[in-house]
Amino acid sequence: MATATGPREHRWQAALAILVALLLYLQLPDRYIGLPRYLIPALESALLLAVLIVAPHRHGLEMPWQRWLGIVLIALINAANAVSLGLLIYGLLYHSDANGRSLIIASIDIWLTNVIVFGLWYWELDRGGPGARLRGEETVPPDFLFPQMTLSAELQPPGWRPRFLDYLYVAFTNAAAFSPTDTMPLTVTAKGLMLIQSLVSLLTIALVAARAVNILQ
Repeated sequence: MATATGPREHRWQAALAILVALLLYLQLPDRYIGLPRYLIPALESALLLAVLIVAPHRHGLEMPWQRWLGIVLIALINAANAVSLGLLIYGLLYHSDANGRSLIIASIDIWLTNVIVFGLWYWELDRGGPGARLRGEETVPPDFLFPQMTLSAELQPPGWRPRFLDYLYVAFTNAAAFSPTDTMPLTVTAKGLMLIQSLVSLLTIALVAARAVNILQ
């Protein structure tokens, strides 16, 4: 059984990704932010600071409320990005005065935030989350099949387990290719999340970016 001093995973990679998402949100044009500009970043920053102070590491004995605090933070970022995407699409459909440059900036920001937020979702939900993975709960089926998991014992890196950057890579390739690449979803939850992420990416690139290019032309 893992202990608090046993296998741990630091939050700094996930925290850095969240900070990038906050900066991307702050540089969105005003018309694509549904609430006062600094309200959501202030809430997210407060939650992030609380998580880092209370539980800077993920480990097998973390309390359930610590994990749920992180999930609330991810959900808040996800909701803010969904609102921005909705406002962006609404502006394209009902306003003819959309500026091509601002559309491109907004679509890039929303696309990158989409990658970050789904990388966080995959990291937090796969096999019950980092804490459960660090406990080595083999009875919980994996949500993703990574290439390292298919290697024979002599080829598999010793003690390998997926970390945040592995899930961020999965999110990036899924958003860019609209489909899994080297890592396969195994559960309905994983497939559903990847489907939603691909849909958001497709809307952002195919609809928004294409319209922005036409406006610039």
